Amino acid sequence: MNRMKAAVLTTPSSISQSPLKIEDVPTPEPKPGHVLLRVLACGVCRTDLHIVEGELPPRNPRIIPGHQIVGEVIAGDGFPHGARVGVSWIGGTDGTCSYCLRDTENLCDFPTFTGYTVDGGYAGYAFARADFCFPIPPALDDLHAAPLLCAGIIGFRSLRVSDVQHGERVGLFGFGASAHLVIAVLHAWDCEVYVSTRGESHRKLAASLGATWVGTEKEKPPVELDRAITFAPSGDVVIAALSCLRKGGVVAINAIHLDRIPEFDYDRLLWGERQIRSVTNMTRADARDFLQLAAEIKLKPKVTSFPLEKANEALAAVKNDSIDGAAVLVPD
Repeated sequence: MNRMKAAVLTTPSSISQSPLKIEDVPTPEPKPGHVLLRVLACGVCRTDLHIVEGELPPRNPRIIPGHQIVGEVIAGDGFPHGARVGVSWIGGTDGTCSYCLRDTENLCDFPTFTGYTVDGGYAGYAFARADFCFPIPPALDDLHAAPLLCAGIIGFRSLRVSDVQHGERVGLFGFGASAHLVIAVLHAWDCEVYVSTRGESHRKLAASLGATWVGTEKEKPPVELDRAITFAPSGDVVIAALSCLRKGGVVAINAIHLDRIPEFDYDRLLWGERQIRSVTNMTRADARDFLQLAAEIKLKPKVTSFPLEKANEALAAVKNDSIDGAAVLVPD
């Protein structure tokens, strides 16, 4: 346990240049209030791609990405040895800023980000704050639990931010790792789901998962929507979603990075108390509530697994939309 394999980023660049290097590095040592985890699986997120390619500016000269970690507790505080826990994007908050004090810790002024400001789960072992680890329900296996820890939780938060009510018409614009988990929750809430997405395989997946209507990114749902969630980092997609809303409807932008917001017709698209809201991070309450719900509805995401040594290939698959559902790294 003194050394481990890890996918390390030192110089952000296009994923086509394979910027992650597999290295032999020291295993982290736990300190008070933290746990050491043996990584069982780590989901691959589009945010990881933004970090690796430099769209999010580097915070450290070296970083191990990965923030959808399912791990077994090896040492540390707060959990028994052998407990199975999950770690997500928010690795910690200061607990004292005005946002934390008003119960909006997802907006904390001084957060820690797993796999961005501290090392993450593209490795054999990972280090995490015990109070930001979440017990994994027994009904969720390692491989299928990993994508739930960011794509799932942030998708669930998107439903909360857009104020989805049971039985409503909800549009999903883009249908990758997060959206294919959201649709299961929406069905549990008796909602009609309308999917607009590029890529024939994504459209087939949405149809197979019971979407009421599926169309291309250039097609418009046949009805007005109560809520819409966008998953692509594109301002054009936001405008497309906004154009489908009823008066009083809400678009939630589920993207940590957005290229731009094009000029749009206020009178036609936003007037009528339509709203655009951004989804920022997640709270521990979101994580706990979603994982419990996922276990109850037997949520099992579609996943493609990759060995740790193929971390670059996994990120390329996410970038190129060459797999349906989620990519997951599995260390040896």
